[in-house]
Amino acid sequence: MTDYRILKQRCETLEKTAEILQLYPCAVSAPLHERYQVIKDLSNHYSVNLLCQALKVAKGSYYNHILRNANENTSYMRKRKELTPIIEQIFHETNQVLGARKIMTILKSRGYSVGKKTVASIMHENGWFSIRGGAKTIYESTKQRKENILSQQFIVSSPNEVWVSDVTYFSFKDDKYYICVIIDLFARKVIAYGISTSNSTRLTKGTLRKAYNERMPKNDLILHSDRGSNYTARTFIDFCKTIGITQSLSRTAMPYDNSVMEAFFKTLKAEELYRNNYRSEREFRESVQKYIEFYNAKRPHKINRYRPPNAVEEAYFKRHYDLPF
Repeated sequence: MTDYRILKQRCETLEKTAEILQLYPCAVSAPLHERYQVIKDLSNHYSVNLLCQALKVAKGSYYNHILRNANENTSYMRKRKELTPIIEQIFHETNQVLGARKIMTILKSRGYSVGKKTVASIMHENGWFSIRGGAKTIYESTKQRKENILSQQFIVSSPNEVWVSDVTYFSFKDDKYYICVIIDLFARKVIAYGISTSNSTRLTKGTLRKAYNERMPKNDLILHSDRGSNYTARTFIDFCKTIGITQSLSRTAMPYDNSVMEAFFKTLKAEELYRNNYRSEREFRESVQKYIEFYNAKRPHKINRYRPPNAVEEAYFKRHYDLPF
């Protein structure tokens, strides 16, 4: 009987570990600060002990990290949270030309007391790098990725031919949550999503990694998105190259180039997010997950002749590979 209880406990731990790694696509090989952040984000839903085990972090080291950053997590972090959208606006308004020092000067002219280190840290965290640094080299090496390969051709002949992606946000209780989604164009199926309090390359890269690991595409694959810095950052570009994905980017200020994603986010908000008064982050996350499950499994889609995405995809694989469902 004792052995059964031990085995049962181990199975439950493994199940929860798998759940954690699916919820946040953070590998145990990720930088320590990223794993610390995941533990902090999920500590209201799972025990710190379990999170540390899942991400291979020494519990004592994590608590030391929390103590060291106790002051930063108050006034300093509030300041970073306030400055991030302002820095992003300045960065894009000036055509991604300015570096941390010049953006710091603009912030000071607007009355913000901030140092170059803080500005540089926020920019680096979000993948906002001045194009002046090695501009010619970057231009030559990224000509192809700057193309709008998709050109609003949203009808494809098979799954894992073209994926589209974008990030939206939803606010409640004075917090802003960014939702990254990837849709397979064939059946308009949501194949991966991620939620974060920061609109960073980590969010988009993590969501893409999740989609790739889930689908394991074998043929040439195009990923279409807008030109946001979280899709054009060097780390994201390199990751796409590593897994054999070709990037396609919408033209500047042309939302119709990614209208499938625009339509999905509009539907998600109208049918789910705007209808609920969330009491906690956990409730919000569960709501997004349940809606996406419903969207894929039950919600009819006009482009699919009013069949849900799962049904269309299953019919394709049964027809071409004689797979039972």
